[in-house]
Amino acid sequence: RICTILGGGGFIGRYLVRNLTKKNFRCILTTRKPFQKGYLKTQATPGAIELLDWTPNNFKDLKEAIKNSDVVVNLIGILFETRKQKFFDIHSKIPEAIAKICSETDVKKFIHVSAIGANDKSKSLYQKSKFLGEQKALENFKKTVILRPSVVCGPEDNFTNLFSKLSILPVIPVVGKNYKFQPILVSDVASSILKAIEIKNNESKIYEIGGPKIISFGDMVKSILSTINKKRFVVEMPMPIAKIQSSITDLLPFPPILTRDQCEILSEADNVVSNNHLTLKDLDIDPKDVEEEMKKWLWRYKDGGQFAKA
Repeated sequence: RICTILGGGGFIGRYLVRNLTKKNFRCILTTRKPFQKGYLKTQATPGAIELLDWTPNNFKDLKEAIKNSDVVVNLIGILFETRKQKFFDIHSKIPEAIAKICSETDVKKFIHVSAIGANDKSKSLYQKSKFLGEQKALENFKKTVILRPSVVCGPEDNFTNLFSKLSILPVIPVVGKNYKFQPILVSDVASSILKAIEIKNNESKIYEIGGPKIISFGDMVKSILSTINKKRFVVEMPMPIAKIQSSITDLLPFPPILTRDQCEILSEADNVVSNNHLTLKDLDIDPKDVEEEMKKWLWRYKDGGQFAKA
């Protein structure tokens, strides 16, 4: 079987590829910089993984990548907008284009990875664009399955690693200290995608997936600091101040920590499984505890590294 993975060279993609090749899938990965992703080919026998150079909105090449596939997985997403990349272009137009191509070919299933909190009534453009992308995918291809993960954590993430790096500061400000989410391990997300592919009769279904624990933003930061044996003050940054600061940092090519749009997300509902949709139980997956698992990669931020005392 052939699986085309859009955004396969990213964080989740590298774990998904390994899961798929173990099941004897041939994987076609679209990425903007294939010359930087050659290491992915080491995860399977020669010829099992093909890297294609593809830039968003080049839909002619996208059709070539998809036309012979049995399954298509979309992992493309951005956390903040840039001059060239906008939320609605990436999160809405691309899923719509993929779904239309799938409907014109022999693709048996399209797995679209969205996010918990996708909502057309949200003030956040990120959440609005995610919701619209889901709707466009479902409207244009009935064999679409939606996965909505909470915050995804793993060795290469931009969450646990970011706050570990911020431990150089004596005081760590946190916006939305009481905001709750349900962090899930990246390997569990990859397993969820594979299960969603294999399960029959789940077309047009939505899965909300989160880890075994619900934790506040502030407590998660404290847990990260405890893991790397650093004692720092974790203080709440008032939302009005955070919005003013983020309005300024949004002018930078790459916002250092928090964007204005992310402030809007932190002002809304918690990022947890709502139980209004299918969950990991329906995929028969028992998720691992992120707080325990992150000890395996955050040791590098300890004084003394892997040889530091526990």
